[in-house]
Amino acid sequence: MSTLAFKLSALALLATAAAAQAQVRTEKNMSLELANQIASAGVAACMANGYAVAVTVVDRAGGVRAVQRADNAGPHTLAASQQKAYTAASAKNNTQAMMEGAQKTPGAANLVHIPGFLLLGGGVPVKVGNEVIGAVGIGGAPGGHLDDQCANMALDKVKDLLR
Repeated sequence: MSTLAFKLSALALLATAAAAQAQVRTEKNMSLELANQIASAGVAACMANGYAVAVTVVDRAGGVRAVQRADNAGPHTLAASQQKAYTAASAKNNTQAMMEGAQKTPGAANLVHIPGFLLLGGGVPVKVGNEVIGAVGIGGAPGGHLDDQCANMALDKVKDLLR
């Protein structure tokens, strides 16, 4: 093979490799260990205030990674926590803020019709920097704003792991 042909072949190979790399994404995601720590911290935060709740932690795609249900938590709390976590992960937004936005903006009110979405407080995205890697959803406290507080307290407990 001539030197020119070899150089052209090498150049073509490098261009193909560069194009393939440009098509591959690297993203952070929720580990099982982190999900379990968040779920445990969420149950503990609510129990400290006398609330029996369920906590669901999902990954960036809304897939369930961990679930914990406190003693005496109602059966409805499981579905509520999962839907809040799914909503927060999918929308990359706090469900309390989404609920308030839907109440104030007629166009946003249609969000309640998206299958699996639950616009009640208690769903909070889990972020590493600005990247959403999942979400936590809590259901069962006497008010979504209290579920939201517990979720934020749980994330505060693991903040050193979210770097």
